[in-house]
Amino acid sequence: HLEGICHTYVDRDADLAIAIPVVVNAKMRRTGVCGATECLLVDKNATTDLMAALVKALLDAGCEVHGDEAAQKADARVKPAIPDDYGREFLDAVIAVKTVDGVDGAIAHITEYGSQHTDAIITNNAETAEGFLKKVDSAIVLVNASTQFADGGEFGFGAEIGIATGKMHARGPVGVEQLTSFKYLVRGNGQTRPV
Repeated sequence: HLEGICHTYVDRDADLAIAIPVVVNAKMRRTGVCGATECLLVDKNATTDLMAALVKALLDAGCEVHGDEAAQKADARVKPAIPDDYGREFLDAVIAVKTVDGVDGAIAHITEYGSQHTDAIITNNAETAEGFLKKVDSAIVLVNASTQFADGGEFGFGAEIGIATGKMHARGPVGVEQLTSFKYLVRGNGQTRPV
């Protein structure tokens, strides 16, 4: 229940009409919640227009962007990222942006810097999406939907106490039910969460 270091990865096969509103919603709907995206990962094999459009949309929405060289080239308003920006929960209108080598690079980054809370992929490639769902070891993994859906109420569980990122939570007598852990796989087509 501690850190929500959530990522949204935008794949080379992403639909820009889905990617922009989902990324902006994932970061800016409520910046201080545990389901807010803190790091945007962009496929280095995507068009340069994709990075530029995503960064511009975030900046225009009032988000401060800390990015790698590719993000800085995309928009002069991007501040250089420092190593501590990756793996950081900003809880504010600030996001880290980094290019990665495809879905495998995104998964490796999420494995190293994420908190196993909530991570998303934006892609029109079903095979890439399914691979991301299987390989990302987070409590909630989404396809083409905002990380802001990470909420007990949205899942129909009622009021939320927190989102557990551990796998073993039981204390005291342990049976089969206490050994069960969950990973929620969400498939969307551009859903954002209303303000």
